[in-house]
Amino acid sequence: MIQNTLLSKFSKKYLSPITSILLFSILTSYGLMSCSGGGSSNSGGTTAVKTPSNLVISAIVVGTNAQNPNGDGSGTVNFTISATNATSYKILLGNGDTKDSTDGNLTYTYTASGTNAYVIYVSAYNGTQFISSSTTISVYVAPVAIWSEEFNVDGAPDPTKWGYDLGAGGWGNNELEYYTSRPQNIVISGGTLKINTIKESYSGSNYTSARILSKGKFSFKYGKVEFRAKFPTGAGTWPAVWMLGNNIDTVGWPACGEIDILEEVGNTLNLNHSSLHSPGRSGNTPDTATVSVANGNTNFHIYTMDWRADFIKFYVDNVLYYTFTNSASMPFNQDFFLIINSAIGGNFGGNVDPNFVSSTFEVDYIRVYN
Repeated sequence: MIQNTLLSKFSKKYLSPITSILLFSILTSYGLMSCSGGGSSNSGGTTAVKTPSNLVISAIVVGTNAQNPNGDGSGTVNFTISATNATSYKILLGNGDTKDSTDGNLTYTYTASGTNAYVIYVSAYNGTQFISSSTTISVYVAPVAIWSEEFNVDGAPDPTKWGYDLGAGGWGNNELEYYTSRPQNIVISGGTLKINTIKESYSGSNYTSARILSKGKFSFKYGKVEFRAKFPTGAGTWPAVWMLGNNIDTVGWPACGEIDILEEVGNTLNLNHSSLHSPGRSGNTPDTATVSVANGNTNFHIYTMDWRADFIKFYVDNVLYYTFTNSASMPFNQDFFLIINSAIGGNFGGNVDPNFVSSTFEVDYIRVYN
């Protein structure tokens, strides 16, 4: 190299042999000179570190098949990574988590519920030399139940989960029933909760029924509510599964917010309603939608609400039919409790069939997921 030639000429003219050797050693140690002009060695005469190449990323979502294209719900993914000359790997998993691997093998479990897409970034290292690439995966994580009522124990509803609203007075909607806790009106039997609306004279009312709520026992903010139910038959019946904000006792209604997951009225059989009530949007709220459900009073169907900070979605038998845009200005960003009831008559229930005798609202289960 040029440095070698210049040193040779300089040392021959001005330096002694010993001094020349010492100067050569110093320059070499600082990487300013090389023993070779080729690219295959570094300053110490050793083989240069080679940059990894041929990076291949394999990501297999556990349980993937034709019926479950995004996995079996476990959220587990097996990564196999390889690259020529690589001695280690760094994997950015697309959810803020990072893992290291020396052999290119990694098993990782995602926890965010639902189906989510993740961009995976991988770097293969050999010393300070590296090469990077990316791939995208979709992973389904089955939601985890944080509360459930399966209604499998015969008798009265579980008092650790449910309380009762009792009495009459119209409940703000000119309803006609008197709510009781009697087994004639509410009972668990044969694996379902049964709320029986009965035409009878009781404490000044002509009808009885029941209304239970989880207020003071269970409430939650955001998540998925799913229940399986069969509705009563008869003009004037008005069953519902719905929610109210925990702060109702301090701010009142509608400031507390109301989410009607599902209502059905017997006067328009098989037409189900989902609605949201809030200040300025109460009563005949514009935040509502309907869906036709065939045989809703003779067959069980699955009703679902997916509640998040930016939206609330409603489904029947896993088919989406209404999306409400949520925001920080709405009251739907706090803890809510659950209510199950079956009213009769009133502003929404409408006229009651004069031949009505009794009818039953059945709920197989209700589950709340994270």
